Amino acid sequence: MSCEGCPSKGSCSKDAASCQTKPNPNNHIRYIAAVMSGKGGVGKSTCTVLLARALAAQGKKVGIMDADITGPSIPRLMALEDEKAYATPDNQIIPIESQEGIKMISLNYMLPDENEPVIWRGPIVANVVKQFYTDVLWGDLDVLLIDMPPGTGDVALTILQELPVNGVVMISTPQLMVSMIVTKAIRMCEKMSIPVLGVIENMAYLNCPHCDEKILFYNEDELNAFLDGSNSRLYGTLPQVDLIRDINKYDTFTLREQEKVKDMFTEIASDVMEDLSALKAEGNA
Repeated sequence: MSCEGCPSKGSCSKDAASCQTKPNPNNHIRYIAAVMSGKGGVGKSTCTVLLARALAAQGKKVGIMDADITGPSIPRLMALEDEKAYATPDNQIIPIESQEGIKMISLNYMLPDENEPVIWRGPIVANVVKQFYTDVLWGDLDVLLIDMPPGTGDVALTILQELPVNGVVMISTPQLMVSMIVTKAIRMCEKMSIPVLGVIENMAYLNCPHCDEKILFYNEDELNAFLDGSNSRLYGTLPQVDLIRDINKYDTFTLREQEKVKDMFTEIASDVMEDLSALKAEGNA
């Protein structure tokens, strides 16, 4: 929790922790990890889905909060876009649950037509995100993944400032412009005292379909410079493959193709959980 960005910073007598959004007493969430970039179109939502699936396969109880209110994509990526969320008589929202047991909430689960635009100002969008934390019956979760919107504006500020986020996973792609913008997001987290766990480099290479040679889309020195400059750990680099591009059609791909992607994210998921556990241990030390 941080006072950065608060208009009352420096003139308020409150303890910072008292300003956090109060959790739902029916929920018990061990860790909250935000999946962030600062840039749109780099695959945050896709990586969130793949990370959630890998964690679920390891026996973890996982939830996904789709915090990109004006551009929600989790329902389609999970191939569950036709589902609708409902509330209990006491106005608690029941999340959608996938076959793997992944619980999800997204504004598109509440709209009559997923193609309807959400034309809301920042404060309203930020309040909806807070309600996704307080009013959704997440129950017992090992980890809640928050699929963040692009940028470092109102919603990102609200999430990092008012929700008990334990750490952030950054998603990047191998272009200098993207690396610069992702670095801005990393520095935002630093200013707000939110640990950046590591970086996933998406769309980083492809394998030749004829000889399986690895063809990089970037200079490795540039990636190393980005990681050194932002003091970040690399969780992994992802190739451009059809399954990752069309993650909503996951079940239509061969077992061999599924296993390749699973293997990539199994290690990433384990590393993320280890880092979250280590941070919590440090906080209790």
